[in-house]
Amino acid sequence: MTLQTKPATEPISKSRLRLWLKLLKLTSGIEATLRRRLRDNHDTTLPRFDVLSALSRYPDGLKMSDLSTYLKVSNGNVTGIVDRLTEEGLALRVASPGDRRAQVARLTPNGKAAFDALARHHEAWVDDLLTGLSADEAKTLTRLVEKALAAQEQP
Repeated sequence: MTLQTKPATEPISKSRLRLWLKLLKLTSGIEATLRRRLRDNHDTTLPRFDVLSALSRYPDGLKMSDLSTYLKVSNGNVTGIVDRLTEEGLALRVASPGDRRAQVARLTPNGKAAFDALARHHEAWVDDLLTGLSADEAKTLTRLVEKALAAQEQP
């Protein structure tokens, strides 16, 4: 009986597939931990955090359709979350200038304060989860992932 060994050079497609599976395992694990910590420590959800985060980046607000596009989720998902944030006084919706049919969502001062507190914890959790990488390794990996993302955006 002979042992089969991997060929000395494998196709690049195999390397890329292995990379994808490792990235998927990493991101799935981080996401699961973040979901659990947001729920357990702050009684909130990752989609809600994502909406708060997006609105914090746009102080003048975002049209609801732009918010759903930005987050890559349906309008219905965003509407439900923004409705709850509005009921809690963390966000508000106003008519879009120049388009009375569209609404713009933005954070209230209380919403900004709530997001800032969540964001500090979120950053610390991600930092802890990626503690195995040095600052230089994190920068290199970021650059490589950005390169892969840019290649996806090519027609």
